[in-house]
Amino acid sequence: MIKRLKRFLWLAIVILVVIFISIGLMETLMAQPPSISHPLTSLTEVEISTAVSVIQREKTLSEMAAFPLIALQEPDKQEVINFTPGKVIGRKVFLVIYERSKNKTFEGIVDLKSKTLSSWKEIPSVQPAIANSEYELATQVVKADPRWQKAMQRRGISDFDRVKISWWAPGILSEHEEATGNRLCRGLSYYKGKGWNYYGSPIEGVLATVNLNSGKIASFVDRGNVPFSQENWDYDLKSLGKLLSPLKALKILQPNGRSFQLEDNEISWQGWKFRYSIHPRNGLMLYQVTHKDGENIRPVLYRASLSEMVVPYGDPKPTWSFRNAFDVGEYNLGLLANTMELGKEIPENGLLLNAVFANEQGEPYQIPGVIGIYERDNGMLWKHYEYNTQRNDVRRSRELVMKMTVAIDNYDYSINWIFHQDGTLEVQNELTGIVLAQGTAAQKQSDDDSYGRLIAQNIFGVNHQHFFNYRLDFDVDGQANSVMEMNVKALPMDEKNPLGNAIALAETPLAKETAAVRDLDMKSSREWMIVSADKKNALGAAPGYMLMPEGNSIFFPVEGSKIRQRAEFATHHVWVTKYKPTELYAGGDYPNQTKPGQGLPKYIADNESLLGEDIVLWYTMGVTHIPRSEDWPVMPVHRVGFKLVPRGFFSRNPAINLPE
Repeated sequence: MIKRLKRFLWLAIVILVVIFISIGLMETLMAQPPSISHPLTSLTEVEISTAVSVIQREKTLSEMAAFPLIALQEPDKQEVINFTPGKVIGRKVFLVIYERSKNKTFEGIVDLKSKTLSSWKEIPSVQPAIANSEYELATQVVKADPRWQKAMQRRGISDFDRVKISWWAPGILSEHEEATGNRLCRGLSYYKGKGWNYYGSPIEGVLATVNLNSGKIASFVDRGNVPFSQENWDYDLKSLGKLLSPLKALKILQPNGRSFQLEDNEISWQGWKFRYSIHPRNGLMLYQVTHKDGENIRPVLYRASLSEMVVPYGDPKPTWSFRNAFDVGEYNLGLLANTMELGKEIPENGLLLNAVFANEQGEPYQIPGVIGIYERDNGMLWKHYEYNTQRNDVRRSRELVMKMTVAIDNYDYSINWIFHQDGTLEVQNELTGIVLAQGTAAQKQSDDDSYGRLIAQNIFGVNHQHFFNYRLDFDVDGQANSVMEMNVKALPMDEKNPLGNAIALAETPLAKETAAVRDLDMKSSREWMIVSADKKNALGAAPGYMLMPEGNSIFFPVEGSKIRQRAEFATHHVWVTKYKPTELYAGGDYPNQTKPGQGLPKYIADNESLLGEDIVLWYTMGVTHIPRSEDWPVMPVHRVGFKLVPRGFFSRNPAINLPE
């Protein structure tokens, strides 16, 4: 009897244990969807819908309410670094809500586990990115306006359906526009004549500014008739007529499969490991970039992304001087990403990946093929030919490329993150698309055309610039980092340098945020290095990664200009800040109709120490574009970029032991 009772008790205990384990597993499964394996996994369609439904349940929104931005609320950095597979992951969603009828902007954070609104606040006196529905509204308003209709009729245009209106954020505001605080956009008119490429027929001198809150025209300018091109500038194969002789086929094959491994949003290749996502504002981003050195997994970057860009145009005419596009913050660059094709934007050996976004109604949708990843050949990696023995040692270079492309009205850009076998990480931006044309009566180039160049008859290309700022959250061998500026100089001839050939390198720590606002200097071959503050390499030096700039420019708008005040990040090439999770955008959180001094100037105002800290380096690179006839009707790609190169990070060439 006692034995039976003991067996019954043991059986009951086992059953209870199994029940408790099952309940725990069920709670874990219910709390954590099976598709979410890491805190930085991109938002799913279900998560987006859940977050929007919580907002709609908790807040009374008008029919005109829009969701300009819905993105993953990134978890605490330390929580991500300490994450191990199997842990329950807290997931939150960050949402920007704009009430157009009230001209009010709100930020909300939704906790997906509890399905509650954990944060809600109004952000006063800001304007979020322009939304698609606002373009449609503004077009209807302008085309119904008698002043605009008369302006078209004076130019011989009676069919208003043949006019395309392109909408811009308002850029530089007048004093009156600033005082009203209204949400504005400005419309440029183009004539859709013989073909579909209307960018070749700008209707010059006409500018309509719409108050999006009231749905009325705020101001209208017509500076008089200017001839526009009547030619067909279509560039499809049929329109182009006679084509060049086709090239022989060039096939890029990997018969044994790809060399990279992809799991969830984590990629491994040639010692590199990193996570990626595509953000609705920033576009393609990298997280937790590490490199395997022997058996050690060594961190390099925690987070890296395009932060902001600005495109100032250099013509002082009133219908042009406002044009200073902040393409990341004013238009949500990530949402403008487009589907790519194998054999076109990326080679046929590539892999295309999808992305999930949300529209302004808060509805999730998927864009196919918005991220491309592929391997490519890059010539020699290293070589030495030994004359005495005629020994020839050489290794061929392979690169891993991640790409996204975006179309922002007339311009097209691509962002490329390029991983090298020697431990270098490269950023390369590609600029192409169509020059923003200005209509002109000119048929030939004039010496007076100092603001640009005639690129075709009746088409003038205005001088302009493109400035990109990248936010690079370094964790070189950990979070305790410092930044060193490296300057090279020739030493004067003296008793120590009798032949005058001495070249000296000086390394200077940038100790404070305000001291770390720096510019390129070709005369001193200036570069910057982020080094570990508490680690040493085999030679007793601090391991580091070096920012190696490539082509760049200076920001030409002069001191006192409004665009210089709004885009202060572009006035210097390098800024360094102590890490703060809320400091994400070089031009500020809301660059649309922003006030001066936002973003980086505010971030460095407290002048924190940069010695042995978790630091973020912000690099600004620029292109000055003086248009040419060869840029028309579609520009050949122009590339600009920079490299992050190991310096004392490895004990030898990390690619020396590659097999032949």
